[in-house]
Amino acid sequence: MMFKSKEQMAIMDTGTATKVRRNSLVDLHCHILPGIDDGSPDLATSLELAQTAVREGIGYILATPHHLDRQYINHRADVEQAVTKFQHELDQAQIPLTIFAGQEVHLNGDLAKRLPDLLGIDENMHYMLVEFPHQEVPTYTKELFFQLNCQDIIPVIAHPERNAQILKQPEILYELETEGALAQLTATSLVGGFGKKLRKFSIDLVKHGLVQVVASDAHALKNRKFALREAYLALDEIDRDFGPIFFENSKHLLNGEILNQQISLQPIRKHSWWQK
Repeated sequence: MMFKSKEQMAIMDTGTATKVRRNSLVDLHCHILPGIDDGSPDLATSLELAQTAVREGIGYILATPHHLDRQYINHRADVEQAVTKFQHELDQAQIPLTIFAGQEVHLNGDLAKRLPDLLGIDENMHYMLVEFPHQEVPTYTKELFFQLNCQDIIPVIAHPERNAQILKQPEILYELETEGALAQLTATSLVGGFGKKLRKFSIDLVKHGLVQVVASDAHALKNRKFALREAYLALDEIDRDFGPIFFENSKHLLNGEILNQQISLQPIRKHSWWQK
């Protein structure tokens, strides 16, 4: 089976003859590929995750194994090959799910020199999913993001709500985004799976336009499920316009398109509960 182009993805109801899937949600961050990182350990688990995703209304997943962190190296060619094999297994099992090749790229100082081995969110790497260390935002981040921008690459920060320094100093995220970065919120954070504190912070990030898409970051762990449909319901509870905006944004990122709707970007005032 040939690897499917992200530009060929038909998930918008444009009035054409293309049939739109019922499971049309897009998940831009998921550790579903078998046996290559801390996500799914084997094919059977990956197929089970795929079936769960479809039941939750997900039809398109960007597989994002860890890359360049302290534990995992998943080169571009290896990920593409793994996606092709897994897509074949999905088709054989008649699971209506389309997988695309991506990476969760761990931030490091020489990232701009590694571009030939990296995968973007879209095929042309206009967007790249990047992960900060859990405890801090490296001091070289602004310079590195500038280097990526010079290559016409927009960094999309993975799960900023779970970064300890951003939690204490949300102005750091605001400053990075005023200079062009975007950010992806974890569904489990928004629905309270990581606790009330992260849920409150996640809601604030949404209201202040500091996250543009929501994704599962699903692993084969009890507390790392998809929760994507539940997250969209939570977005609707915050504001009826937010769910559709996030849904459209996920499609635009996967297709490498400009986001045509965004919630107004605003800084967050510090609250005492962040220090508790």
